[in-house]
Amino acid sequence: MAPPGQRSTRFSAEKPPVEPLTHKGDETAAGSKSKSPAINRSYDILDLLANARAPVLSRADITQQMGLPRSSTANLLSALEECGLVERMGNDYSLGRKIVTLASAYLRKFDPVQEFYRFCSNSDILKDETVRIAILDRNEIIYIARYEGHPAIHLTSNIGDHMPVSLCAVGKAIVSRLDDEDVQKMFAGVKILPVMTEHSIRTVTQLRKELKETRLRGYAIEDEEATPGVMCLGIAVPTRGVNGPKMGVSVSSVKVTFDQQRHARLLEGLQSLVRAIGSPLDGVG
Repeated sequence: MAPPGQRSTRFSAEKPPVEPLTHKGDETAAGSKSKSPAINRSYDILDLLANARAPVLSRADITQQMGLPRSSTANLLSALEECGLVERMGNDYSLGRKIVTLASAYLRKFDPVQEFYRFCSNSDILKDETVRIAILDRNEIIYIARYEGHPAIHLTSNIGDHMPVSLCAVGKAIVSRLDDEDVQKMFAGVKILPVMTEHSIRTVTQLRKELKETRLRGYAIEDEEATPGVMCLGIAVPTRGVNGPKMGVSVSSVKVTFDQQRHARLLEGLQSLVRAIGSPLDGVG
């Protein structure tokens, strides 16, 4: 949203007089000169309030933690209060109700699939990889999006394909988030699981052991279980609300190139992707 134009503002007597918020030579925390230091500092105040353990912070606490002159902090807080982004109770401040309005508007427009494609194409790690999103459908998953960094190299399933959860990393990652009772119901009466390669998990007992390891690890591994010569990492994506879709993401690799360094790098990229599409209000990184 474009910043509003300049306008004169009258502050009540209990608010401090307005002083210039920008100064020549102001720099961001990264050390680079910023064209809008006031905006950067305002964001830092909001972030400070959001992450504070206490429900409110005093102006003195904010000034100290921001490392700014008292007058600059007072001006920033006054501007944020006027916009409804913070609320003041005496000399204490908390996040304002306007934050909820803006967050709700953002979430209404947030599309995890579009963000998935945008993130993958801009990621130094994932832009050349095969990455997919899947959702849970009973004891199978359905692939709903696929990013192909190497069009000439076709690895595993396409958009719309179904896959038993026991055969794929993303399926195991999603199911690992369920409690044991739900897993038991999912496979009630099942004795032998579908098999696609000699490495496929064959019994529910083996699957439960794999799910336990996945929970401890924080991500799932598929080792030639669906396709010979293909490794895959999968992570469940936190979704909003108990009735939200059970979703996960995965990245595939040929096994001959899948060493420890590549494993760590792909996992890093996948974890960043999950943060981007699963918790959109947490920001970047």
